[in-house]
Amino acid sequence: MTTQETPAYLNIDRDNHPAVVAGRRSREFVAARDKQAWVENFAVEGSVEDPVGPSMFDPEGTGFHGHEQIAEFWDKSIATTESIEFVFDDEIICGNEVAYVGKIVTHIAGHVSEAHGVFTYRADADGKMSALRAFWEVEKTINSVRPA
Repeated sequence: MTTQETPAYLNIDRDNHPAVVAGRRSREFVAARDKQAWVENFAVEGSVEDPVGPSMFDPEGTGFHGHEQIAEFWDKSIATTESIEFVFDDEIICGNEVAYVGKIVTHIAGHVSEAHGVFTYRADADGKMSALRAFWEVEKTINSVRPA
């Protein structure tokens, strides 16, 4: 009688899953305000869509592709903040991706905003971030702005 191995999708290592690890590093580098480490956490051909679709950061809605454009995204969005908190209520791991449901709380110029949504991280075979996608509505987030 042969013993069959449990498939990976039934035995997820939630702490060490490549997308979870890449996403965790991403959030740690944002908290540390370490632009270079954050950009280098991405694969050479990685991409950022935050938020997905047209926004004040990306009027065409095509995303930021490759290290140079990802660094540009940092300058347009993350660098303009005082701090960013990631408050995730649920984690869903599928294949080489993880999705979080929750909110991102941004502190900027003495104000706070909350972007409620779904935030996904995809890792490549080397454990680098191949895609960061954030599904949140710009108008709802703008309407959430309040004094800190």
